[in-house]
Amino acid sequence: MIKSGVILLVLATSALAFPTRFMDTLQSIFGTTLDVPKAEIGWTDPRLNGGRFIDYTTPTGYGEPLNVIISNRSDPFILTDAGFRLYYKSIGFSEECLGLHYGHVHKADLGDGDSKKSEHILARQHYFPKWGTCWESIAGGNHFRAWKQNGSEIDTGAWFLAVSKEMDSTKNHMIIPDGYNIGRDLLVEAAASITRWNGRWWQADVEWRKGLLEPGNKGINHEIAQDGRIAILTVHRL
Repeated sequence: MIKSGVILLVLATSALAFPTRFMDTLQSIFGTTLDVPKAEIGWTDPRLNGGRFIDYTTPTGYGEPLNVIISNRSDPFILTDAGFRLYYKSIGFSEECLGLHYGHVHKADLGDGDSKKSEHILARQHYFPKWGTCWESIAGGNHFRAWKQNGSEIDTGAWFLAVSKEMDSTKNHMIIPDGYNIGRDLLVEAAASITRWNGRWWQADVEWRKGLLEPGNKGINHEIAQDGRIAILTVHRL
């Protein structure tokens, strides 16, 4: 029998000599395709401090993917609450119908020292020019929940979004098939174009990341699979 000390020595030697191959081996052993958390620019990986890229939707811990991040390298104005509300109007969202909240309040742990905190913002697709978000509440459409990474231990000011496309009210706003990917992609497509609101113009650079969120439906609310990609947006004022 090979002693555990020998195994550890071999692993340590492999890690120094072939770091990429070593990480691939660990991922194979532990059955994960996730990258090891590391320092990021413009936001902090929640996993470094006990957080995760899935929010908390149900008492049993199922949640929805945090699939878009707006980095703190963005226009400082949209990192404020008021500025962010104006910005998301430019990409086709607005506050809930008549200011009333429909659905559950989700929580998320961004690893910023605040543990699980309630959603900061819930915005729904705005149907121009007449019905606004009231029509989304009835007919369904795109929506997102947002949390700011501004806790007692880590304060980047970055926004973390859980975006999805949902069914109409007769289906209790269930997420449509592939709704996490579709909702995210629709928001990113809008953000990457030139947008404007109240005389302000913006456009986002997009970085797609894998390895932060496990692909599939493990731990995902409604058991709807998602592709594990997260869009990192840096929104510039034009």
